[in-house]
Amino acid sequence: MTSNPSQSTANDTCLVELRHINKAFGGVQAVDDVSLNLYPGEVVAVLGHNGAGKSTLMKMLAGAYPIDSGDVVISGEKVSVRTPSDAQALGIESIYQTLALADNLDSVANLFLGRELLTSWRTLDDHRMDAEARKVFHRLNKNFTNVRIPVRRLSGGQRQVVAISRAIYFNARILIMDEPTAALGPEETAMVGNLIQQLKAEGVGIFLISHDMHDVFALSDRVAVMKNGRMVGTYNTRDVTEDEVLGMIISGKKPDGKEQAPRNPGGRS
Repeated sequence: MTSNPSQSTANDTCLVELRHINKAFGGVQAVDDVSLNLYPGEVVAVLGHNGAGKSTLMKMLAGAYPIDSGDVVISGEKVSVRTPSDAQALGIESIYQTLALADNLDSVANLFLGRELLTSWRTLDDHRMDAEARKVFHRLNKNFTNVRIPVRRLSGGQRQVVAISRAIYFNARILIMDEPTAALGPEETAMVGNLIQQLKAEGVGIFLISHDMHDVFALSDRVAVMKNGRMVGTYNTRDVTEDEVLGMIISGKKPDGKEQAPRNPGGRS
């Protein structure tokens, strides 16, 4: 179920605004004058066929690709996102479909990979990392206790817990999730959905890239559909049907008589 939009106030400030973003690879315009925003505690599903530009747009926000032109505004301030480190410093974290986990390492090591905690003697603080990891894992899944086995031995849902924990431990306010339930069974898909709802309740804003219409309608507050590098439209999820969304994805056809909500999610004034 999506959140109740009436619980949000009109004074909510955008977590992030992408304004007139452009990106070309050689002679191909991958993203063409795209604007999109995200509010606290909101899930915006970014949809489109392969090559529509959605992943490129999100990779620019994550600092993986440089932006050719356009502005990124975080909490009302224009910022520069040139590298993944820039994005992380701004509270932007990405969870890719591959999860980017080191399969031979355990969950604790993966949580702190590249950002390990050190003692005053500048050695690895294994005790503190173990304690901190168990706290954040327990926060998301009270039954997740196998934190010291290689992550290759974990289930898909448990691996998602590790990836999401890595993001929220380092204070992500803006989370990009790429196909988070791909290749998961029904039970683990439900678990990931519960994690997303929990993050929403804590005020995290989520950009969700998904081809699964069930996930889109169960989890998102708005849908933003791209085609051929351009934004077809942005609508409150509750105001459109699956057929209308598929029509935008396939043919670029906007739903008849439906008001777009690019800057007014969930009925905010």
